[in-house]
Parts: sequence; C-alpha cells; structure tokens
Amino acid sequence: MKNFEDRLKGGHPNSLGNTVEIVEEVLAKDELFIELFNCYFSKDEIVRLRTSNAMKRICKAEKTILIPFIDQLLTDIAKIDQASTQWTLSQLFGMLEKNMNEKQIGQAKRIMKNNLANHNDWIVLNQTMDTLAKWAKKDTDLKEWIKPHLERLILDDRKSVSGRAKKMLDKVNG
Repeated sequence: MKNFEDRLKGGHPNSLGNTVEIVEEVLAKDELFIELFNCYFSKDEIVRLRTSNAMKRICKAEKTILIPFIDQLLTDIAKIDQASTQWTLSQLFGMLEKNMNEKQIGQAKRIMKNNLANHNDWIVLNQTMDTLAKWAKKDTDLKEWIKPHLERLILDDRKSVSGRAKKMLDKVNG
C-alpha cells in the first residue's frame, strides 16, 4: 500500500501537495491506480480535490488507465457533491468521449446538463460549458437545450462565466 490518501492530506487547499509525485508513481505502475481512485471516497475534501487533479493528469498522460473506470465516474463519482469533482468530470468526459459508448455519453450529458442548470461554482459552469458546447456541435438536441442556458449565463455577474457563455454560444451557433 502506498497510502495515497495520507499523502494527499494537509497543506494549503490550493496547493498540489504530493499530487504530481503520486501521479508519476501511478503512471509508472498502473496497478496503483485503484488506490488513488478510491481516494475519491475520502472524508477529506482536500484529498478529493487532489484526487480530481490527479485524475485529469493521468487522463492526459495515459487515458487507457481511466477507461475501465468510466462507469464508476458516471455513477459513484458523479454523486460527490464537491465542485472540484464536478468540474473535473466535465474535463474527463471531454477527454474520454471517444472511449465512451452511447449509453455512457448519454449519462455524461445528463450529469453535465444538471450541473449547467443547477450549479453555481464558476469553474463547474465554465468547464461544463466547454464540454457541452463541443458536443452540441454534433448533437442538435443538445444544441437546442444548451442555447437558453448559455443565454442565461451571458448575464452572469462573473466575467469569466459570462465571457465563456458568450464564446460558447458563438461556437454553438457558428
């Protein structure tokens, strides 16, 4: 046991702590991935935040490690009520799209549509807009669904959200 959970604890919440080191260990020995993945179920919010960061790094470096866990991302992980988990899921879904079946894509859309309609965290909104707008280019139902949400978010007081919504609406309409 590498005791990843203990190694991801502590320090400033916005720091990576030992995340990069742990990612390197998992990439070198991918059977360690399950222990890292299980850190999503930690009671410690910082551990879950760093686990999300690690998932994104691993997916970028070697997404084949995550492919067997797509169903768990769509079910167990999607239930975690933490902004960093939700914004990371949008990023992961975007990166894993070509490795997902139709049912998984549908489930990912439902998760992200719910987040776009109901979440208030600016990073969740921005990351979700990115992935859904990209997917809407080839999905007319999603395109029609997302337009009013982007129009609503253009009016958001936060410049990053309103600016991203405008950019994504232009992309969807373009």
